[in-house]
Amino acid sequence: MTIRVGESAEAPPFQKAALPLLEDPQLRKNVRHATDVIQRKRGLVVAEQTDWQELRNAASAIKAHTLRHLDHYLVQFERACTAGGGQVHWAADADEANRIIAGLVKQYGGNEVIKIKTMTSDETGLNEALERDGIRAHETDLAELIIQLGRDRPSHIVVPALHKNRSQVREIFRERMHLPELGDQPEDLTAAARHYLREKFLNVKIGVCGANFLVAETGSVCIVESEGNGRMCLTLPDVLISLAGIEKVIPLFQDLEVFLQLLPRSATGERMNPYNSLWTGVHPGDGPKHFHVVLLDNGRTGILADAEARQTLQCIRCAACLNACPVYRQTGGHAYGSSYSGPIGAIVTPQLLNMRQGQTLPYASSLCGACYEVCPVRINIPEVLIHLRGRVVREQKSTLDPEALAMKAAAAIFTSRTRFEAAQRLGRLGQAPMVSKGWMRNLPGMLGNWTRVRDLRALPPQTFREWWKAREKAAGKGSHA
Repeated sequence: MTIRVGESAEAPPFQKAALPLLEDPQLRKNVRHATDVIQRKRGLVVAEQTDWQELRNAASAIKAHTLRHLDHYLVQFERACTAGGGQVHWAADADEANRIIAGLVKQYGGNEVIKIKTMTSDETGLNEALERDGIRAHETDLAELIIQLGRDRPSHIVVPALHKNRSQVREIFRERMHLPELGDQPEDLTAAARHYLREKFLNVKIGVCGANFLVAETGSVCIVESEGNGRMCLTLPDVLISLAGIEKVIPLFQDLEVFLQLLPRSATGERMNPYNSLWTGVHPGDGPKHFHVVLLDNGRTGILADAEARQTLQCIRCAACLNACPVYRQTGGHAYGSSYSGPIGAIVTPQLLNMRQGQTLPYASSLCGACYEVCPVRINIPEVLIHLRGRVVREQKSTLDPEALAMKAAAAIFTSRTRFEAAQRLGRLGQAPMVSKGWMRNLPGMLGNWTRVRDLRALPPQTFREWWKAREKAAGKGSHA
C-alpha cells in the first residue's frame, strides 16, 4: 500500500526546512498579517455566540460518537447516496483514489476537469496523477489558482496562498494570464481571475470536489465556500466526482446545525459561509447527470485504531489552530512538508504515514496549548503531540541511538535518590570547564543543540537537600551549645 500526504515523503526534517523560511522577512510578514486579520475577525464573531462552548462540546461529542461507529455510518452513507442515484467507490490509498478518478474522467470522455478547493486531492497528489494520464486539472478557488499558476505549494489549510501578498499575486497573473497592464488592486485581480475562469466553467464538463461533511442519513455531500466557484463546479458540469476522507461522515442532517455555526467562525471569521451547497444524488434537469463519491482511507483506519490519537480524525479543517500557533506564525506552512501544516498537520501527517515519515513534526510545537483553546471540536492537540513523541522514541529510534541511551540512563538515575545525588555531584565537577558567570553557553556534542539557541544555568554549588542538611546540622549545634 502506498500512502501519500502531499510532499511529506521527500520533505526534510522540520527544523531544517524552517531555517530558510525564518530568514525570509517578507514571507513572515505576510503570514503574520494574514493570521492576525483572521484572528481578530474570529474573536469578534465568536464573542457574539453565548453558547460557543456548548457548540464545541456538541461537535466534539458528535465526532467522537461517529468515529466509534464509523463502519456503520459509512455503510449508511453509501446506501443513501446510491439510493439517490450516486455511485460510491472505496479507495484504500492515494494511488487507488487517483486511479479511480482518472478512470472516471476517461470513462466520460474527458481530458480536463475543473476543481473546487480540496485538501484531500492535495493529499493524494491528484493533479499530478491526472497530468500523467493526460488530464488537465484547473483549480477554480482563487487562492488555489494563485498557487497553481505560480507553480507553488499551499501554505495554509483554508487560505493556501496566505504567504503571498497582493503585489506578488499581480506578478503571477501578469505573467501567466498575459496581462502586462494588470493593476494590483483587489478588484483588478479578482476581475482577471473571473475572466480567466469563466471559460473553464462554461466548457469543462467534469468537476472534482472534496467534502466538508458527508451526511449518512441522507447520502448528501456538503461543501462550504466563499467565492461561488464551488457552486459553479457543482452545477454546470455533466459529471461530478467528490473525493472525501472517511472521517468526513456525520450521522444526521440536523448535525449540520452545529458544524455550520462553528466552521465559518473558526476558519475565516464569518458568521456563515456565503455559499453552503448540499448535493444528494442526481436530479433530472438539475445539475450533473452523473455523481460519484470516492471514500478515501489512506492511513485513516490506522489512526482510528489508536485510542489516544483517534481524536485527530475529528478535525473539520478550519485551520484555527494554524492562526493561533506561534510556531506556524514564524515559519508558515511550507516547513511542514505536507498538505497539512500547523499543529493539526503536526499530528495528522506522521500518523497518515504510519510514523514512517514526518517524525520531526510532533516536535514542531511549543506545547503552549493555544491550538486546543481555539479548536471548534476540542481536539487536544498538545496531548496527541506528546503521545506521538512517545511513539517516535519507541518505534523509530534504535536501542543504540545516543538519545535513546541518554533517556534510559536518565530514567535509571531519576528512579534512585542515591544515583541522582551522585549524578549531581559529578555534574558540578564536570561542568566547570563550560561555565562562565553562572551560565553554560556551549555544551559539547549533541547537547550543543540546546545551547545553540538558549543558555543553560550552571548547576548550583549546593542542592536544596544539601542546604537543608547543613542548616539542620548548624541548628543542632546551636541548640546543644
